[in-house]
Amino acid sequence: MIKSSPLAWAMHRRQRVNVLLGLIGFIAVCHYTLSLFSTNSYPQNRNLSIVTNTPEKPAGFSHKGERPTKALVVASMSSDDTSWIQDNIRGWQINRYIGDSEISHPRVPKNKGREAMVYLSYMIDYYDTLPDVMVFMHSQRYQWHNDDPLYDGVPVLQNLQIPYVLSQGYVNLRCVWILGCPAELQLAPEIVNSPGQASQTTQLEYGKAFGELFPNETLPMVVGVSCCGQFALTREKVRSRSREEYIHWRQWLLETPLDDAISGRIFEYSWHIIFGKEAVHCPNAKECYCNVFGLCNLDCGEEGTCGNRWVLPPSSTLPQGWPARGWNGESQDEATLARLRNSSMSPT
Repeated sequence: MIKSSPLAWAMHRRQRVNVLLGLIGFIAVCHYTLSLFSTNSYPQNRNLSIVTNTPEKPAGFSHKGERPTKALVVASMSSDDTSWIQDNIRGWQINRYIGDSEISHPRVPKNKGREAMVYLSYMIDYYDTLPDVMVFMHSQRYQWHNDDPLYDGVPVLQNLQIPYVLSQGYVNLRCVWILGCPAELQLAPEIVNSPGQASQTTQLEYGKAFGELFPNETLPMVVGVSCCGQFALTREKVRSRSREEYIHWRQWLLETPLDDAISGRIFEYSWHIIFGKEAVHCPNAKECYCNVFGLCNLDCGEEGTCGNRWVLPPSSTLPQGWPARGWNGESQDEATLARLRNSSMSPT
């Protein structure tokens, strides 16, 4: 065996050390490079300050200090033009249900019971992921019952006071008492069974329906609320009732032999009761306009109305081309429309 000199051994040892150090450095560089790629795809260390694209928050997500999440639940038909909502209303998730479509999403199990089927279906479908605030509404912009001088749905939504909705849980989108207040349904037996009541179909059917819908609750003798099935709710108020109750009510709608007009009206005069208000829920109109829409300087001479803020129209069908065309076919320019609006309201 040939023995190495001490110098040769030292040089050989140094070469081995250098190779080892080089190998360690190479491994470190590879590890660092790989860590960069893996960090960009998924942060292994949750304490790292890495900006990533986070998924959208669930519909019901809202932390203290954030703006409340909001959704519109729109009952519509396939022929309805709902583009006015996207064009004028910002910051709301839009859930359009099309009653006569079997392929739309979201959808109802059957086109029955008018807007009630849509509202109940939404509460069932999204019970676990509800937003903070919801408005349940019809699809058309101009409707005779919209609480606005021009029957316009845009200012109704734009002026809605969200903090007030959050404080109340349930808020009707109409303040004027015509129609529905103070006593739309007189349910005492001596009145329901009296001569001349045959034409009051909703009043005749309400008592039986109430017992089927709410078997553990006492039928009120008088029901009053401003019509016509448009209101705002909070998530907590919806969840004050169980999903099973909404399923039960929708099943009643599906099975009832009553026609849509009657079954829909039964719910129209039950929503406020479902969500915790007294059977007669007719707040003072002046206070209501201030609280619900922020219109606090209205001239209100009566408890249930404020001057020309809302006037009962000649017909429930607005003229073709409204509001550019008036009731007699006359042209109404922007100045005329502004005058009509400003003459009946003075918001703060």
